Amino acid sequence: MDHILKKYCPRIEFDSYEDFRDNFRITVPSDFNFGYDVVDEWAHHDPHKQALVWCDDHDHEQTFTFADISSLSNKMAQAFSAMGISKGDVVLCILRRRWEYWVTATALCKIGAIIIPATLQLTKKDIAYRCNAAQVKAIVAVNDDYVITQVEQALPESPTVCNTIIVDGNREGWMSFSELLETYPDTWERPTGDAATTASDTMLIYFTSGTTGNPKAVRHNFAHPLGHIITAKYWQQVQEDRLHMSVTDSGWAKFGWGKIYGQWISGATIFAYDMDKFIPTKLLQKIQDYKITTFCAPPTMYRFMLQEDVASYDLSSVANFATAGEPLNAEVTLAWERLTGKKIREGFGQTEGPVLLATFPWIEPRPGSMGKPSPLLNVKLLDDEGNEVPSGEEGAICVTGLKEAYPPGLFVGYYGDEEKTKEAVGGDYYNLHDMAWRDSDGYCFFVGRDDDVIKCSGYRIGPFEVESALVEHPAVVECAVTAAPDPIRGKVVKATIVLARGYEPSEELTKELQTHVKKTTAPYKYPRIVEYVDELPKTVGGKIKRKLIRTNDGVVD
Repeated sequence: MDHILKKYCPRIEFDSYEDFRDNFRITVPSDFNFGYDVVDEWAHHDPHKQALVWCDDHDHEQTFTFADISSLSNKMAQAFSAMGISKGDVVLCILRRRWEYWVTATALCKIGAIIIPATLQLTKKDIAYRCNAAQVKAIVAVNDDYVITQVEQALPESPTVCNTIIVDGNREGWMSFSELLETYPDTWERPTGDAATTASDTMLIYFTSGTTGNPKAVRHNFAHPLGHIITAKYWQQVQEDRLHMSVTDSGWAKFGWGKIYGQWISGATIFAYDMDKFIPTKLLQKIQDYKITTFCAPPTMYRFMLQEDVASYDLSSVANFATAGEPLNAEVTLAWERLTGKKIREGFGQTEGPVLLATFPWIEPRPGSMGKPSPLLNVKLLDDEGNEVPSGEEGAICVTGLKEAYPPGLFVGYYGDEEKTKEAVGGDYYNLHDMAWRDSDGYCFFVGRDDDVIKCSGYRIGPFEVESALVEHPAVVECAVTAAPDPIRGKVVKATIVLARGYEPSEELTKELQTHVKKTTAPYKYPRIVEYVDELPKTVGGKIKRKLIRTNDGVVD
């Protein structure tokens, strides 16, 4: 039917990547609001249309139509309004993968309030920092002992917080989410006048992982969901009325990429598995049992699933596998194709925007490549002077042409920080500070963060290439390549490695891995230092803390 897509995209079908790149357009109405113009519109157009299938590890399962989400979000809009939450107020949500997140996010959209999604791994300090940085007025949190304890300890240091709401339970001093749903009516009128939202109003704030200092508050406006049409329809290739699964917690931008905005605009049904802990076999079982049609997960999850007997699961229902979050090593996609018959389509982006580069439907996946630039975003690889680099040379990934046409989906600045906003998006292009190179066919290949590139004996070594060589070896599950100090060379390549089951650290294995890298890539790139660890240090978002490894080794950035 593509009922809603056609309202915002003059053309939906394209003959080639070039046709898509040159002719795809998104029309952004000045008053676009996801709650009314997507959720309520689907509910009105097709009340029985399935929106969400939710389950957990405790045999609970619930299914929601768009009419259900519309009705429940109206109730919560009434509840928030009764608390004094209105347009422009900020609400922090720590909800894991609970179905209540979709209801809450939709309700806050309808009010015009700003949502801050947050992970359940935040500490008291993290919560207080966010509450004060954004003047948070209410907190909605899942009934988890750790989460509730951290919130309660943060409250005395968070004077703007007036209300706390608990999901899936009751607690003294907290309002019950389920009781609020029972209390308020399911009617809600779309605000008019000053209370109404515009596409340029702030809808959403993501706090970055904060690997270098305090997290930045990334600000997205109400046009943001429309930018994710590219993410969902053309990279993840979601299908209307079919189940799409993206594996991510609601506290991260990947949730916005894969579990709500573009998927619902495209009419897909979201499958949400609220897992207690990532267990590869359980995830494979869910894909098989629910006959998922499109699937997206971080590369690390694919790597750990490949440690299991993938071939014993029936994954034939999946029409498209996708990945993002970290670069995908070529060996992983080759192994996955051998076992499932399907390649993994990589996408690349940041918290600050929708998918920026991807392996779109008309592009044959090329192992090790993150694909080609998305339409509308004018992604180019630039040198330090802002000039586009030729094929084969490294450049910084940049979203260009911001003064000509600001693309929907791209962040509009940092909340409460005009100086950083001006520095990031105040000119003609936004520099992601990620390095890549482009081959003669237009495929782009990730090199690393600009501050992760290793300079050794006059050579520039991208860590991702060395990591990709290492994970081709069956002994390596995952690794991080960084610089380590050396009295002669200044810096040398170091590999910090997590071994696969059945392998133990040894000098023989180290020499074998070093020889393997020399044969796989340029010999000078091999790791002169190899360290074995049980796990890599990561941010709460799951990204490897290479800076921490470098600092521990005595390398000053």
